[in-house]
Amino acid sequence: MSLAAKTVVVTGAASGIGRETASTLVHEGTRVIGVDLYPTGLADDHRVDLSDPAQIDRLIEELPGGIDGLCNVAGVPPSSPPWLVLAVNAKGLQHLTEGLVPKMAAGASIVNVASSAGMGWASSVDLLKDFDRVPFEREALEGFATHHGLDGRGRSYSFSKEFVVAWTMRMRWAWRDRGIRMNAVSPGPVDTPILRDFIETLERAPIVMEIMDRPGRPSDISPVIVFLLTEGAAWLRGCNLAIDGGLTSHLLMEHFGLE
Repeated sequence: MSLAAKTVVVTGAASGIGRETASTLVHEGTRVIGVDLYPTGLADDHRVDLSDPAQIDRLIEELPGGIDGLCNVAGVPPSSPPWLVLAVNAKGLQHLTEGLVPKMAAGASIVNVASSAGMGWASSVDLLKDFDRVPFEREALEGFATHHGLDGRGRSYSFSKEFVVAWTMRMRWAWRDRGIRMNAVSPGPVDTPILRDFIETLERAPIVMEIMDRPGRPSDISPVIVFLLTEGAAWLRGCNLAIDGGLTSHLLMEHFGLE
């Protein structure tokens, strides 16, 4: 299950979960290609605005073939403008992934970082279908957010993560003929520089923080991401793993009255 001598692209590699994931992979002997708006400190560093499809296209052209893994970790917090949240967390992730697949090796693995905030995806199915038709353009995303009320109390963030969870499941067999698999992880609140943003912006965040024994740490999340890149996870396809100290289980049991 070694990742030594493999090539893995990590977005959001400058901080938080992305940085921890990149560090873990480097320790494993993996060639890590870091992608972020800010310097990653990695030898192979690419400064890219993932809200801009043209910059993503240029990145895809620059990257080598034979990529063994893609970790889509980059994201912007709930207080960001709704169009930007939808662009980076959803459309940008999708655009980069679909563009990189032709450059990926057979048997490669894609890992998307969603969130416990996306666990309600099933109640947004019609909206998710509408989102499929929205162009990856600022004006179109602004119109979508305004029309569907995604411009208040972090709703655009929750929806962006609902998209990641649902899209991961929908694409479970998209590249099965080449052995390329895609899975997601959904962290709960994680102690990164933007944790305060989540607490202040997401409506249920203060209640969630009272439920948790502690927020997660990037080091709680990165080993699971790295495992999903290995051959040991070869038969996991379209899965969404909740890494949240039991939060998702608690909320489900509460919802269905099984406490």
